[in-house]
Amino acid sequence: MAGFWGKRKRDEQELQAQDADLAKRAGSALVAADERVRVTTDELVFAEAELGPDATAELRVALTAVRQHLGEAFRLNQLNHDEIPDTAEELRSRNARIAQLCEWAQDVLDERTSALADKIARARRAPEIIVGVRADAARLRTRIPHARDTVERLAARYAREALAQVEANPAEAEQLLGFAEHSASVAERRREAGQREQANLALEASTESVRRAATLLDAVETFEVEALRAESTLAAIVEDSRGDLVVALKEPQTPGVTTAIAELRAALGALPPGGVNTDPFAQLSTLRDANAGLDAAIAAARERAARPIPPLEHVRHAIDDADRQLAVARDVIAGHRGWIGADARTRLAESERIRIDLDRYLGTSAAAATVIDEDHREQAMAMARRVAYLAAEALQLAQRDIDSSRPQDPGQWGGQGWGGGRRGGGGSDVMGGILGGLVIGGLLDGMFD
Repeated sequence: MAGFWGKRKRDEQELQAQDADLAKRAGSALVAADERVRVTTDELVFAEAELGPDATAELRVALTAVRQHLGEAFRLNQLNHDEIPDTAEELRSRNARIAQLCEWAQDVLDERTSALADKIARARRAPEIIVGVRADAARLRTRIPHARDTVERLAARYAREALAQVEANPAEAEQLLGFAEHSASVAERRREAGQREQANLALEASTESVRRAATLLDAVETFEVEALRAESTLAAIVEDSRGDLVVALKEPQTPGVTTAIAELRAALGALPPGGVNTDPFAQLSTLRDANAGLDAAIAAARERAARPIPPLEHVRHAIDDADRQLAVARDVIAGHRGWIGADARTRLAESERIRIDLDRYLGTSAAAATVIDEDHREQAMAMARRVAYLAAEALQLAQRDIDSSRPQDPGQWGGQGWGGGRRGGGGSDVMGGILGGLVIGGLLDGMFD
């Protein structure tokens, strides 16, 4: 018993120590949160003066919510210190809630003030940024004459279509720089008039205009380098294409290869002679597409050559066999509608669907087709065999359903069936003959492959 009471006393002491630590942390958190609200309120006043009320609306809303929740925390703290005695559990619950509310308040204010930190820092550096905008604009203006000369030099070498992406860049850059300088002046005047929000908008517009102007001028110089690189690449691709044509003529001359050779020859023939303004980017793209088409056609021809093409007679035989088996299965199932289950009907429906797909694949009735392109024969034969397989399976399932539905007792209908003769196995005999004929047809189909 002494050990039990000693352990219980130690547990109570540990719990009291934890409660005391929680109460201390709750009090410190409440003081820190209250101070944070006071500091953030001062920051909000400064931010509104620098950025305007619209930019600081989220921080203002956050402060209102934080004050409301901290009011709850202060009320709980007051209950902890009033004259009414409280249990340890009540104190523990209140202190935990106080710590939770204070932590939430700190997180919310951290998030909102950090979102405004960059804008406030930028607003404080507004005079410095305006000076930088004007200096950048003056520096970029010195590049405009060189950009115009570059465009004129490029116009003497390349087609107008190729220059469309940079031809107007110098003029556009000059307009943007003028707008940037004007916006910087507006930002200064609005800032002096105390209209900080409008001043910041004008300042952002000026910096963005300078950035866009620099991008346009850089694009002119980049275009000249890229055009030279495209010309060099084009010459190499022309040489490779001529070699590819020689190789392609030795490959199996399928319709796809023949068409790809003609397209590549047309692309090479469309290249302008020397001394004519060209568009190396468009020509390079056209030649690359033609080369890719020829490579794909040759790969397909090689794959086809490695796989034997079924003779037309074998494909026709497979289609005829499929139609024969499908017709038999359809007639048997239609003649015993009340006895056939879902499995047989599903197989028949799938067989009929693939048979319809076969006609669509060939673009005409497969039964009447006298010519089937070599590229379609293998798939057509596979589809026909699938039709025959499903039809035969449907017929087997139908026989099973018919057999299971017939009376099993020979005397159920009187004597030995109708009229006394042996009639009970007649359906199975007929169905067995049908299946035997279909199996023989399938074997003959295999012999012709």
